[in-house]
Amino acid sequence: MAVNDTLEGTHKIIQEAKEQQQNSGLVPTLNDFSQELTTLNLGPTHPATHGIFQNILQMDGERIISGVPTIGYIHRAFEKIAERRPFYQITPLTDRMNYCSSPINNMGWHMTVEKLLGVTVPKRAQYMRVIAMELARITDHLICNSILGVDTGAFTGFLYVFQEREKVYEIYEEICGARLTTNMGRVGGMERDFSDVAIQKLRDWLKTFPAVMKEFESMFNRNRIFMDRVVNVGPITAEKALNYGFTGPNLRAAGVDYDVRAMNPYSSYEDFDFEIPVGTKGDTYDRFMVRNEEIWQSLRIINQALENLPEGPFHADAPHYYLPPKQAVYKNMEALIYHFKIIMGEIEAPVGEVYHSVEGGNGELGFYLISDGGRTPYRLHFRRPCFIYYQAYPEMVVGSSLSDAIVTLSSMNVIAGELDA
Repeated sequence: MAVNDTLEGTHKIIQEAKEQQQNSGLVPTLNDFSQELTTLNLGPTHPATHGIFQNILQMDGERIISGVPTIGYIHRAFEKIAERRPFYQITPLTDRMNYCSSPINNMGWHMTVEKLLGVTVPKRAQYMRVIAMELARITDHLICNSILGVDTGAFTGFLYVFQEREKVYEIYEEICGARLTTNMGRVGGMERDFSDVAIQKLRDWLKTFPAVMKEFESMFNRNRIFMDRVVNVGPITAEKALNYGFTGPNLRAAGVDYDVRAMNPYSSYEDFDFEIPVGTKGDTYDRFMVRNEEIWQSLRIINQALENLPEGPFHADAPHYYLPPKQAVYKNMEALIYHFKIIMGEIEAPVGEVYHSVEGGNGELGFYLISDGGRTPYRLHFRRPCFIYYQAYPEMVVGSSLSDAIVTLSSMNVIAGELDA
């Protein structure tokens, strides 16, 4: 729904949405409130929105009567751009969806293409991917929970865990040379093997981070001020969460133990022993606690993957799709030909229609790919979890105060890059 630039257009949209919600029985009628109402634009550029999106709230004092979410402020047409790019060139586009956990986006896309091509990835590469994805999950949850602390007035925890996030980014640098938008790996495996430096940095971090995480939890888990701000705030039932299409921590906080890694394992997740944390009320506190526990489970998975890292190649034997080593390109004519054909996008993919999903930082991140046998996707759709669960936000905050709406939005971890793919 587009929002007109004029105040008249904005009020018209508010009125229509309010009438629809009142007719559905979701919100109280205006007769239950005073008649002096205020229209509040929360966003699109506001410190509390953590991104470029807008909520037009109808307020009775501090109490929210109705809300209309609007998106599209950073729309970049990723899906249409991808339909004009060779398959391997689409990886940098996925970085810019949930940029808080880019490696998960990268690996999810690579696995989708591999499913279409019928490429089998070696066990070592699968374990390396798991390590990278779980590191990304940890940093994603650290950002969400520490920013939630900031939104409730507690800044110290944010500083503590962001130092640890920086250490993870240094591990990323050793793995692929990048930090935020990693463009990590390739179709068929990883770009390079883990170096001794990367493994040592990972081992050092695994030793020091648990103490920091425990200290972070001690600041918040039973903090009376924090609990007063988040307990019973922005709740959603399991039934409503499922009806809205929730996945990820927001669904698990409502009591549904759905996790793609366990329900539909990929990249050898079936080899690892881990638990799926769930909440009960689906409120802001449950979402916070579920993400904290998922960090511990991710550490558990990383330790298992590192200690049992298989020997062998770090990429598949798929010369038509996996770039040859640069030194081989300089010396070997066959490698030079493959390099040229891949870079210029001259290799055609088989005809097919596939869907593959991974457990992203915010839920089920899926890629629906249709190939007509050409050099680029015929159609491509990204299933972005934020785009799906953000629609429930107005119902979750109706009847609450403005300050409650802020922490509810923060705990949902809505990433603007996933809204506007």
